[in-house]
Order: sequence, then C-alpha cells, then structure tokens
Amino acid sequence: MNPTQTKTICIIGAGASGLAALRTILDSPQYKSGLWKPTAVDARHQVGGVWLPDSAADIQPSSLPMTPLYDSLTTNLAHPVMCFPSFSFPPATPIFPVASRVQSYLESYADHFKLTPFIRLNTVVTDVRRVSSKWLVQLNHSETSEYDLVIVANGHHKIPRYPNVHGLQDWLTAKKATHSVWYRRPHNMGKKVLVVGGGPSGNDISAEMRHACTTLIRSISNAPNQDESPNFKIRGRLTGFGTGGDVFFEDGSKETGVDHCILATGYQVSLPFLTDSILHPALPPPCPPLPDTLYNSTYHIFPLARHIFPLQSTFPPTSLVFMGLPVRVAPLPVMEAQAAAIVRTFAEPETFDVERETHDLLARYARLADLAHGDPAAIARIWSVFQEDEQFTYQDELYAFAGRDDIRVPQWRKDMYAAKVLLRSFWVELERRGEADEWVKGVGGGPAGADEWPTLLRRLLKAAEEWESNK
Repeated sequence: MNPTQTKTICIIGAGASGLAALRTILDSPQYKSGLWKPTAVDARHQVGGVWLPDSAADIQPSSLPMTPLYDSLTTNLAHPVMCFPSFSFPPATPIFPVASRVQSYLESYADHFKLTPFIRLNTVVTDVRRVSSKWLVQLNHSETSEYDLVIVANGHHKIPRYPNVHGLQDWLTAKKATHSVWYRRPHNMGKKVLVVGGGPSGNDISAEMRHACTTLIRSISNAPNQDESPNFKIRGRLTGFGTGGDVFFEDGSKETGVDHCILATGYQVSLPFLTDSILHPALPPPCPPLPDTLYNSTYHIFPLARHIFPLQSTFPPTSLVFMGLPVRVAPLPVMEAQAAAIVRTFAEPETFDVERETHDLLARYARLADLAHGDPAAIARIWSVFQEDEQFTYQDELYAFAGRDDIRVPQWRKDMYAAKVLLRSFWVELERRGEADEWVKGVGGGPAGADEWPTLLRRLLKAAEEWESNK
C-alpha cells in the first residue's frame, strides 16, 4: 500500500479499547497530514462499552443484556492504576469508583480528545470480509463501506460461558439457574442459593446475596470445603445438578434443597461479524507449526502476535487487528499500549517482522503447553490470562515496539496493582467508617495535579498495612 495514499480505518467498538485506538490515531502524524480517515462504530447509543448500563426496559430474560453491569459494581482496581495513562480521573474521585463514574470518565475522555465527531453510534457491524485488498464492512445489515484497515475492539463481556456439567440444561430450562449477565441486584431467589465462580463478580454477588437468602453456597474451583457459618458455605468445583435441588461437587460432596444457582462463570470471546473464512470457530491444532487460519476457541484468538496481529496467510497481519483480549490486567493502560503498537504498524507495515513474531509466539506456546501438559483446551483457557507482572513487561515491550522507548510502566503502578486486594478491603472499611471522602478531598486538583494520586496511594497502602496487622 502506498504510504502517501489516504487510508480509511474502521474501529469496531467505542468502549475503552475503541476510544484508546481512536485517540491514538487522531494523535498520529498520518491523521494530522490527512492520510488517515478513521471511523469508530458502536451498536449502542453512547460510548462506554461494558460500563454503559442497560435501561431497565432493555433487560429481558429472553434476550441477552448489552452489558453485565450490576447496580453495586465498583472497580476492583484503584482508579489511578486502572485509568488511561494519558487521562486521569477527576480530582477527589473515590479510589474505587462506582460504575457510573467510570462511564462518566470514558465520556470525558471522548470529549477531551474530541473523539465524538469520528464515532457512529446505534450502528451494528454485521459482517466483515476481505475483498481484494480491502475490507468490506456491513453496517446494520444493509449499508456497506470499504476500509483499508480494521481494528476489532468490540469487547468480550456479553455471551455467557456456561460450565459443562451434568444436569445444567434442565436447571436453565426450569429457570432454577441463571448466568450472572442478567444479575442486577439482590432479590429473593429462594432460601438456599448457590453462586458458582471465584472471580470479582462472583465475590460481589455472593456478598450481596448473603443478605437475600437463608443459606448461601459458593462453588470455587480448587477451594477446600469450608463452612464459615451455618448460613455461608464454600465448596470446590461444581460437577453436576440433580433433581430436587441437589448439586454435586468434585470431592463427592452434595448439597440438597438449592433453590437457585447464579453462574458467574465468565464470557466467551465472540466475533459474530467475522465469517468462518476469516475466523474459524474451533480449537487451533497443536503447534508447531502455526496454523494458516485464524481460530476462535471462545477463550482466545490464535495465532495473534502480541495478542494483536493475526499471523495467518489469508490477509496481511497488519490490516485487521484485535484489542482488549488479555485478561487479569489493568485494562485501560494495556489498551493504550496496544493502540500505540497498532498505529506504528499501520504507519510502517514493512517494519512488522513476521519471522521474529512467529518465533516469539511459538516460544509462548511452548511455555504454556508445558504448564497445560500439552492439552489444547487447557492451553486455550490460559493463553490470554496474564500473570501478575506479565502485563507490565507486555506494556513496556509494546511501547518499545511502537518506537516509544520513553514510556515505561512506573514502579508505583506495579506496587499498587500488587496490593489491589488489601487496598480495596481497606477502602471498604474507610467507607464503612465514613472517612473515605476525607482521604481523597482535593487530591488531583492541587499544584501537582495527577501526580498527587500516587502519593495518596502510598499513604493509603501504609495505613492499610497497619490496619491489616491490627485486625
């Protein structure tokens, strides 16, 4: 492609990753010189993605909600750690803000960087296919436009993942089991409720539902059986549902009389607008060699260099790219780093070293195959799951790849991410005491601006450690 020729860019999604991509493109020399024409499209009425709540009228049991957002959701990371490095939360924002503040923050990000004129809302991408050297993108089942480059940033918190356990379909049909995508607030689901899943939403829903039922049972893989009280029990991995409210666990134990089960068991990677010729819906074959086709296992897209660039033979790896796939990360900083790498490859596709990227991808595959004992399904499940420090190395490498050696993840972000559980527990305690607002009063609005947040977090962590030691 001629570097002096105008390129059209389609960004699918205007959630956090799509906004990061659009901002980075608008900041590029290519856009400023008129060589790039970006458009972001989103199915919903406002930017924000998963943080934009459904209206009550939109949540129907017979159809999927647009977001799994529940009423009480707060961030599980301190906002100075989870925010875009280019844009802080407003002064005096609570350290672990409620979802509505995150949504307002994303709207402010779009306003601050003047992204809105480049975003088409209420626009569903229904088909993306390769025709000659262009991408043909169909919108709302009717309108079709050609693009040179496509960024897939559609998010992955909509299609529920259900565990493969005996008897579940009968419970779902009888409405005795529901996925957490429909959960909004605690309400009467019967006297005995089971919550399956050990992630953040499973934690939050369990904490709320304890006050809405007589007995709450949590099923968490690899957890030992523990009765914390007569009304709260922890059990290991769920293995089956029986009749009459019976549920079974991996160690052979059974609970009887369960009235309802909430499945906080995650979501599938879903890209319904990509045809099977572009993205094959199956587990990829064992490697090496890398497959010629792109695969969606529902846990990961493979093979993607740097979790972004498709290494396959159907189209150039720098012409259609993916964002937001890594999990167990502070997502917004990762998204801005990914956007920087994408803009570099869009501007200079000849610098993308397929041989080196293939080598690095196969090295990761070998490491994870050892951990997963060669099981392709197990490799798929852990492929996009980052370990504690891996995300920071990943960000640094993406910025170096983008030619931005001046950007490195600061140590305080790493330290505060590592302390996320303690910080959140202490913040909940400060809110209970009525002291939380005083901690953040004026922070971020002083002479040092956003640099005041790391200082506050260090003070907060010190106080949290003292609180923890005195418990």
